[in-house]
Amino acid sequence: MSDKQDLRSLSYDKMRQTMKDIGEKPFRADQIFDWLHSKKVSDYSLMTNLPASLIRKLVQNFEIYETRRVQVFVSGIDGTRKYIHRLNDGNVIETVLLKYDYGNTVCISSQAGCRMGCRFCASTIDGLARNLTAGEMAGQVYSVEDDIKERVSHIVVMGSGEPLDNFENFTDFIELITDEHGANISGRNITASTCGIVPKMIELADRKYAITLALSLHATTDEKRKQIMPIANKYSLEQVLDACRYYFDKTGRRITFEYSLIEGVNDGAEDAEGLIRIARSVNSHINLIPVNPIKERTYRATSRNAALALKNKLEKNNINVTIRREMGRDISASCGQLRRSFINDTGTGDQNA
Repeated sequence: MSDKQDLRSLSYDKMRQTMKDIGEKPFRADQIFDWLHSKKVSDYSLMTNLPASLIRKLVQNFEIYETRRVQVFVSGIDGTRKYIHRLNDGNVIETVLLKYDYGNTVCISSQAGCRMGCRFCASTIDGLARNLTAGEMAGQVYSVEDDIKERVSHIVVMGSGEPLDNFENFTDFIELITDEHGANISGRNITASTCGIVPKMIELADRKYAITLALSLHATTDEKRKQIMPIANKYSLEQVLDACRYYFDKTGRRITFEYSLIEGVNDGAEDAEGLIRIARSVNSHINLIPVNPIKERTYRATSRNAALALKNKLEKNNINVTIRREMGRDISASCGQLRRSFINDTGTGDQNA
């Protein structure tokens, strides 16, 4: 990575302070922030209302970290678009555009790789290369908007990486992307997924953002969860659920439980009873997700009929539940699959792995 700070990661307030620090008028911060987060440019030469003297100061002290599209794959099934983005240090990440009736949703990565080790996820197989900056997270959204020439209305931080393992950059991103001076995306339209890092869940709750928190649950007992998710060896299920309750109490935002359905592992009658018990204990919604098979793992998705039977059982117990619509399967749209394929095929990507 560059030794220079990422200019696009500076919040509006930090941008104003920076202008003061380098001897510029405060209104220059408004201009720069507008270029970066409203007009969404990443080239100093395009900032045509800035004097050459200020451009020289910016070039000397800052860099606009690159989030450059290098490959785009379009699903022939549903129009889902999958992007490989290259960062300024050569690392690659993936980003997904999902088109819904209510608007364009972009699923962004928060890290290049991941160190959480969840057994069903391709993102974690090669470990963590590095954290993304707030500007690199925003840059994925802006790149997609530039590609489709449409506005993004919803963001999910569910791509490669664990956002709460990159907490400061992630929360800086939330403040950047929701700022009225810039992209101005509603916090209520942002969902972030965590495997359950309890102290950071509590810290996030205390920030009282309007975003939805999605917990990767995937099992209803500590014993089974430890088999699927190494984080469960550090934080018990009850600790995680207590943090979910705390989040709801602090923010008023209902928790989403993500539950990947793995045939013969977590889709039995006892698992259904556990889901009912958990859902009744937390103000929540359950999102059943047929697991995406990856060649490095032996897990297989629960059958469609078995998933529907589980959904019906939950609904009969007055549990809010949906089965996630499978989108982009023909372009490897689950977390980490396309990125790994790109790295293996080109021999490029994780420069620091």
